Amino acid sequence: MFARAGLAFVALPGVVAFAVPGIWLLASSHTARSATGSGVDTRRLGCFVRDFYVSGKGTLAPWAPPVQLVVVGLYRYTRNPMYISLTLILLGWAMSFGLPGLYIYAIIVAVAFHLRVVFGEEPWLARTHGAKWHEYARRVPRRLL
Repeated sequence: MFARAGLAFVALPGVVAFAVPGIWLLASSHTARSATGSGVDTRRLGCFVRDFYVSGKGTLAPWAPPVQLVVVGLYRYTRNPMYISLTLILLGWAMSFGLPGLYIYAIIVAVAFHLRVVFGEEPWLARTHGAKWHEYARRVPRRLL
């Protein structure tokens, strides 16, 4: 299961938050400024992988979701800390390099995350975890704001 968790981390947040913006930056003729804060964000993403792997007995990947409802770590404060973190990383890339296309990409990804949560993940969690999910959803907001 550890290999699946690592693969999910590379395949999903790695591609969305790092590979796509990296390719975008390489393809642009824009003179880039330094983006020194991205290492801290990468470590935070690792915490979500750990929470899903250890507490949830699964991965962050749709093909191997957690068996247990994950309500530890930042999941005590928001139901979607990973999506919030990825969106903030994308906005950080856009702000660091000043490319309008990266802002548009961040907005598109944020909307896609929202639609996935509302129409995919939350109904699945309600069916899978029943009353435990409804209590968690009542107590913990979807976003921080």
